[in-house]
Amino acid sequence: MRKPIRDSDVVIVGAGAAGMMCAIEAGKRGRSVLLVDHSPKPAEKIRISGGGRCNFTNLYTHSENFLSNNPHFCRSALERYKPFDIIALLEKHGIRYHEKKLGQLFCDDSAQQIIDMLKKECDFAGVAWQFPSLITKIQYLKYDSGSQSKKCKRFLIDTECNTLTAHSLVIATGGLSIPQIGASDFGYRVARQFNIPVTALRPSLVGLTVSPDNFASFQNMPGIAIDAQVSWQHAAFRENILLTHRGLSGPAILQISSYWKPGTPIHIDLLPQLDMHDIFKSQRYCNQQLSNLLANYLPKRFVQVWCDRVLTGLALSHMGNKPVRQYQNTALSQIAEQIRNWEVVPSGTMGYKKAEVTLGGVDTHALSSKTMEVKQLPGLFFIGEVVDVTGQLGGFNFQWAWSSGHAAGQTV
Repeated sequence: MRKPIRDSDVVIVGAGAAGMMCAIEAGKRGRSVLLVDHSPKPAEKIRISGGGRCNFTNLYTHSENFLSNNPHFCRSALERYKPFDIIALLEKHGIRYHEKKLGQLFCDDSAQQIIDMLKKECDFAGVAWQFPSLITKIQYLKYDSGSQSKKCKRFLIDTECNTLTAHSLVIATGGLSIPQIGASDFGYRVARQFNIPVTALRPSLVGLTVSPDNFASFQNMPGIAIDAQVSWQHAAFRENILLTHRGLSGPAILQISSYWKPGTPIHIDLLPQLDMHDIFKSQRYCNQQLSNLLANYLPKRFVQVWCDRVLTGLALSHMGNKPVRQYQNTALSQIAEQIRNWEVVPSGTMGYKKAEVTLGGVDTHALSSKTMEVKQLPGLFFIGEVVDVTGQLGGFNFQWAWSSGHAAGQTV
């Protein structure tokens, strides 16, 4: 028995932030748009983001906030749909928001408000929905160049219940992060089907694990937070780090995870606002034990373990935790340097289940930076997280979703 056929100008696979934004823009242009998703609930990543309040953009968005093998690719889309454009959309719907820090904007109430806003905009633009709906096959139809037009159907898309036809197909299925809410490799499989390169993939904005052999003494103090600067080569971020049962997390660690390469150390300045060399000089004849002095600046439980490990590493364990005045100047200088540059070699990451995004994706050299269309395959578009454009922590990835979705929506 033949499946029923459903005809649209545009089929968008993935009803998340990028997919819905693209659908809205295409619908406003008078295109017939069908939004397809394998999940019974669209935009789950929006719903859970920002602790349920959705860090929907960052006021200070620039291309420098994004990683890609093609670093200038994101500029065009970001310039044409800016943070103030998505802010205007929220204000149109009466959604209140606030800046938390560093330009990060969150909803005052619930992330569900943004999902409801996008649904309303989709309905207003005449967007049709089909979900949950699993796609089983995609075919690209070849035709004579003289017949190319907006009305010519380029794609046959088989689902479990019907066959879809479309002039334009947009892949907005996201990456591999948070598989527990439905993330999959679908978008990358589509790219490979059509011989479009996909760059190396790995978890990003994710906690780092440390081998128990090197971190066992810190594993009994999960939840301790320290304001620190974390660096890897030329990348550095100043925010909290958080000790966990498995290693390190917190905003600064999540940020550096996008840059870190396996097998290499990260460097942590535990007191970026102070110079421990100067403090030791001023306290040179102090009767306080070393750990007690450091506990004036760092969490006491952490300091006690850290001192033991550092003194052992510096071959000073024979001195124990002595009053500061009993250490030689060279020893104090070495300890101060360790505070400024604590070297930790992660054993890996906490994986896609804990990652906020996926680093890497569809190679942007194959796409138009203006439209997100595949250069060698007219009518096929990739937007959002599935593309090799990864933002830093703080609302940048949502801004990329809005901007790339808007860019494709102007053309499909």
